[in-house]
Amino acid sequence: MKRIVSIAALGGTFWLALASVAGAQTHTVAHGGGHLMVLPSELKWVDVPSLPAGAQISVIEGPLNEAKPITARIKFPANYRLPAHHHPVIEHVTVLSGTFNMGAGDKLDMSKTMPLTVGGFAIMQPGTPHFAWTSEETIVQIHSVGPWGVTYVNPADDPRKK
Repeated sequence: MKRIVSIAALGGTFWLALASVAGAQTHTVAHGGGHLMVLPSELKWVDVPSLPAGAQISVIEGPLNEAKPITARIKFPANYRLPAHHHPVIEHVTVLSGTFNMGAGDKLDMSKTMPLTVGGFAIMQPGTPHFAWTSEETIVQIHSVGPWGVTYVNPADDPRKK
């Protein structure tokens, strides 16, 4: 059995709440027994309102705005800059393609990052400020238990307020 569900079809309040967090779609592809299987070609990418322009997200498991397991992929374009921010929950990041340069602190400082290449992994504890940048298109997979969100150290960096 194959079933793909777009969260846009799930209703107003839910969609609006999720859109404010990530503006994403969820994919549920089941093959019996509660298994979840998704091919990369089935991912639907949408812009991420909580991140600077250019980032796109595909939510594989969610919803992002509830205290449930989440898995999502985020695609960053080349030469992307992600200002210092933190999350309300622990965030696990695995690099699937490209190089994701990450650092910890209150301000994006490219000289104070570690390049995470394919297979690289990072864990950010709740409320821990961190930042990132790319020099090439990069895809990361995040997983956590929601609700997931982004709070910028400098509120002026928040694209939702521009």
